[in-house]
Amino acid sequence: MALANLGGVEMWERFSFYGMQSLLLYYLYFTATDGGLGLDKAAATSIVGAYGGLVYLSAIIGSWVADRLVGAERALTGGAILIMCGHLSLALIPGFTGVGIGLVCVSLGSGTLKATTSSVLGDKYELNDPRRDAGFSIYYMAVNIGAFVGPLLTGLLWDWKNFHWGFGLAAAGMAIGLIQYLLMRRRTLGDAGKEVTNPLPANQRWLYLGIVVAAVVVIAVLALTGVLHAGNLSGIVVVLTLVAAVVLFALMLNSKKITAVERSRVASFIPMFIGSAAFWSLYQQQFTVVPIYAEQQLDRTFFGWEMPPNWVNSINPIFIIILAPMFAALWQKLGTRQPSTPKKFAFANVAMGGAFLLFLPFANGTDNSTPLLWMVLILLVFTVAELCLSPVGQSLSTKLAPDAFHTQMIALFFISVAVGSAASGWLARFYDPNNEVPYFLILGGLSILVGILIAVFNKKISKLMAGVH
Repeated sequence: MALANLGGVEMWERFSFYGMQSLLLYYLYFTATDGGLGLDKAAATSIVGAYGGLVYLSAIIGSWVADRLVGAERALTGGAILIMCGHLSLALIPGFTGVGIGLVCVSLGSGTLKATTSSVLGDKYELNDPRRDAGFSIYYMAVNIGAFVGPLLTGLLWDWKNFHWGFGLAAAGMAIGLIQYLLMRRRTLGDAGKEVTNPLPANQRWLYLGIVVAAVVVIAVLALTGVLHAGNLSGIVVVLTLVAAVVLFALMLNSKKITAVERSRVASFIPMFIGSAAFWSLYQQQFTVVPIYAEQQLDRTFFGWEMPPNWVNSINPIFIIILAPMFAALWQKLGTRQPSTPKKFAFANVAMGGAFLLFLPFANGTDNSTPLLWMVLILLVFTVAELCLSPVGQSLSTKLAPDAFHTQMIALFFISVAVGSAASGWLARFYDPNNEVPYFLILGGLSILVGILIAVFNKKISKLMAGVH
């Protein structure tokens, strides 16, 4: 029942998240006559990449609040409320004001909710329970039902009415998820996520509040003076997330609250972090390069009807819904004989690189000339790669987590996603529909190289994991 409740709230969160995000890039760069804000594509993809990075960077804030102030379960509830408020802002407040308020609320809320749901779910399994990866795979399948349906329905409302109706539907979906979670949490979760694992002393709370206020002031000044602008947002978020990762790794590795075994496990997560960030920098281009590709390069016509371009974002969730149970059954059947986590990460990066190479046969083609079925094939490879890394990575972070940094270790996995998400927006500036070969060839080749390196160092990484498979 806990898996059903947590999967349910994440399903509705993904419905709202992907329903909104599938419209976001188009809303930013479509002209005012088409209902958009009229930004150039480079600035629009930078905003989308930065927003994607901030969603996962916010996992640090949410996990810190969970570990030190209120516990994972209460932080989860607060995150869901913030998400709903963010979508309402996008739906009801026009222009860049609505975008700014909405994306900040959604990023803070989604980062908090993602880290805490994984933490609470991890509490329901023993450390080396062979069902653990299978449970996370089933959870991953459930949330992708929302990711599949969200873009379809918001896209229909966009086509029928306008962007703001689509954003309003996203808000309604999150409201349903919040109500379901609140009604079921007491009887399904028990004490999971209630404990504040590393309480913050009362005399330090004003210090941290001052840090938050100072950060907000600095960001506001940078924005008002033009130092911080749409075109450089994604690059700045990449730097911030890398700094945050280094700081969090250093805090854990130098903490007196962790044992020697826990320290070794934290160290083993460093190469996993690098492999994950490399993977997501390609995978998250589903929301930067792929939407542009879908609008300009993809043949989306069916018997005279043109499919909304944001529907491409529902292809990947379809495959996850189909394949996630198969992967869960495979890990369950193999048990302790399944490939090590480093091997899974290695395969994921190689497969992701291969998916980018699959763009090459139709590169530099005429407008709307790429067959839809070819894009379906590419996104199938995306999905296979994802299922070898994303649910496995979340599960790994719960297994390697020191007791004193339980939720913050999970946040580290999401920080790797933040690095990759922001990098996907930064990399998108180099994409040229008229000269696609170098872009797909170089990024695909680099991803394959990362996968090979992880495979080569598999034994050393596994040794550092100290008994965690």
